[in-house]
Amino acid sequence: MNVLEMYDIHRSFEAGVPVLDGVDLTMAPGEVVGLLGRNGAGKTTLIHIAIGMLHQQRGTVKIFGLDPHRQPVEVKRRVGFVSENQILPAFLNVHEVVELHRGLFSSWDDEMARELATRFAIPANARIKTLSKGQARQVALLCALCHRPELLLLDEPAGGLDALARREFLETAIQALVETGTTILFSSHYLSDVERLASRVVMLHESKVLIDNSIDELHESFSIALVPHRPQGTSDALLALPECLGVRRRTDAVHAVFRLDPDDACALIAARLGITDARCRTAGLEEMFIEIAGGER
Repeated sequence: MNVLEMYDIHRSFEAGVPVLDGVDLTMAPGEVVGLLGRNGAGKTTLIHIAIGMLHQQRGTVKIFGLDPHRQPVEVKRRVGFVSENQILPAFLNVHEVVELHRGLFSSWDDEMARELATRFAIPANARIKTLSKGQARQVALLCALCHRPELLLLDEPAGGLDALARREFLETAIQALVETGTTILFSSHYLSDVERLASRVVMLHESKVLIDNSIDELHESFSIALVPHRPQGTSDALLALPECLGVRRRTDAVHAVFRLDPDDACALIAARLGITDARCRTAGLEEMFIEIAGGER
C-alpha cells in the first residue's frame, strides 16, 4: 500500500484561477521526495490538503488508506508536520510544549526526545516567545519527530535560516527517520538541499505536476539545449516538441529543457527543426529549475 495517494486534486482560492489543477502524487513507504515550485505554485496548498488542513475541491486523498478529513485523529497520530510559519504556544516554555506533545502520542520516544534536546541545546525553561526563529523551528521539529511518524511533511521548514542552521535542521530530520523507513515529503526553495537529501523530485508548475522523477533520472535522462537564435519562431518550434518542458530566451541562445539525454535532444532538434548547431548537455537540478521556472511553456 502507498503511504500517500493524491489523485486529480483541484483547488482554487479565486474563481477561474486554479492553484492545483488535476495534480497526482503518490508516495511509497520509505521514499524521500522533494517538492519544488515557484512561490505560489501550490506546494503549501498540496501539503495542507494531504494532512487535512485544507479540503480539495475535487479529487481523492488517502494517507495509509485513510481519509484525512473523515479520520483526522487516526491520520494525525501517524503523521509529523513542520512548516515555516508554524506557531507554537508563545506563553509556554520548551518543556511544557514537549510534554503537551508527549501526552498526545502513545508512540512517543523519550530517548529520541532527550537526544534531540541535547543536540539542539535549547533551555527547557525558555519560553517559546523568547526563542530565535531557528530555535523555535527546532522545538517544532522535535515535537514532529519524537512520536516516530510514519509520514513526515515538511513545508519550507528551514526557510529563513542561515545556511548552516538550514543544513543541520534538514539533515537532523532526514537522518532521524530514514533509518526507520519513514516516508518524507519536503518542500524547499533550496535546490542544493533537495538534490542532496531527496531520492525523487516532484515539480509543480502552472498548477500541474511538470516533473516527477528520481534524482538519478534527472541527471541521466534530462538535458538543456542551447539553440542559437534564429530570426523568429525558434522558441515556439521548440515548445511544440512534446519532449520539451520549457524554453527561456537568453542573450547567448534559446535555452530549452528536454526530457531526453543530451545526444537524443540534439538529434531530435536536428531531425524535427533542421537545427544542427544546438549544444546539448546535462544540468544540475538548480539550473534546470531556473530554466523552467523562469521561462515559457
